[in-house]
Parts: sequence; structure tokens; C-alpha cells
Amino acid sequence: MRLSLLAATSLLIPTLAKAQAAAQQGPSTIEMLIMPMGFLLIMYFFMIRPQQKRAREHQAFISALKPGDEVVTSGGIIGRVKSVAEGFVNVEVAGDTVIKVLKSAIEGQSPKAQAATTKP
Repeated sequence: MRLSLLAATSLLIPTLAKAQAAAQQGPSTIEMLIMPMGFLLIMYFFMIRPQQKRAREHQAFISALKPGDEVVTSGGIIGRVKSVAEGFVNVEVAGDTVIKVLKSAIEGQSPKAQAATTKP
């Protein structure tokens, strides 16, 4: 009995040593790259892609500006477009008051104009 216990122990020790060495080795390179790639993929679909879509829509809105459109500037000024130049828009804010605004400072349509375009 003593001999068989010694033989079993001698067979078990190398197996345990191999398992312990494998556990100390750690994850492979591919396993380490899976998690960051997953995070990047999630960030792309939930943050980057929607922002690019909004930027394209805003650029299309800016390029389609025409006299008579009601707009809101990034400063919160609401007015009606009088004329459109290459990089600027003349916006009438009250009566005969016309201000010159950069096209990039136009945020979007005025709330009144948005309500009118969304109603069927």
C-alpha cells in the first residue's frame, strides 16, 4: 500500500506542477486584446457614429440655408435669414436690425420653424 501511494504521488506531482505553471503564465495576447477591442466597438456605435451623423445633418442644413429661413445661432439669437454669402449669413433679428453671423454659428431651425416642419 505504501508503495502504491508513493507511486500515485510521484505521478500526481508533475501534473500539478504543469497546471500551476499554466496558471502562472496568464492570458494570451489575443485574450488581452479582446476586451479593449470590444470597448472600442461599443464606443464607436454609441458615441462616434451618432456624432458623425449629427455633424453630417448639420452640414446639410447649413448648406441648404436660404433667405426666409428662421434660425437659431449658437448664442441663442433667433432670426430670419436675409441673405447667404460664402461663409456668412445675414440674419434679421428685429425690424430693420440685421446682424452678420458665421455659418458655423448657426445651430439649427428656430423652435417655431421646427414645429411647423414636423406637423403633417
